[in-house]
Amino acid sequence: MNPTDIGTLRREPVPRPPSQEEDPWNAAAPLVRAAQSGDLMALNDLLDLLTPYVSRLCRPIALTDSADAVQESLIAVFQGLPRLKDPRALYAWVRTITVREAVRIARRTEHETPVGEFADLAFSGGRDSGPEIAADVRDVLRRLPSEHRAVLVLRELEGLDESSASRLLNVSRGTVKSRLHRARHNFRKAWAR
Repeated sequence: MNPTDIGTLRREPVPRPPSQEEDPWNAAAPLVRAAQSGDLMALNDLLDLLTPYVSRLCRPIALTDSADAVQESLIAVFQGLPRLKDPRALYAWVRTITVREAVRIARRTEHETPVGEFADLAFSGGRDSGPEIAADVRDVLRRLPSEHRAVLVLRELEGLDESSASRLLNVSRGTVKSRLHRARHNFRKAWAR
């Protein structure tokens, strides 16, 4: 190879996988800005990013209506997207909308079982297999009021403190504490049977 050939060779950049330190929500900020300015590809990429997260929040709250809750949440998110001032706040903003929509959908069609009827709950004998445990957990959750499921999701899955959960659910901190206490108590009681 002679020195004049060096300039003609181009080395393709090696795509690097995203590092684990990179926060996908911070990486979403440019997508939010592009989507807000009308970029349909960015809107589609944002939908791909948000759908699994929204689904993860809706499933334990809205249970059998989780597909409706996901759809309503995503519609609300994308209708409100032009008003989102700080794209880095996307995560908390989407969580707030999603939990509120999931609770609203769950209340609309919910058939709650009073706590006294937990005695009728039949579990499979062995809880060592994943699908059986998941079915048992889902069955217990189904019997809790939607407000209790929402508090459990925010505290146990999302790791929010009581103050943050109370702001998100638009209830007092004491209400969050009492709902969480009752939800955990009723879950344990049903699970032990």
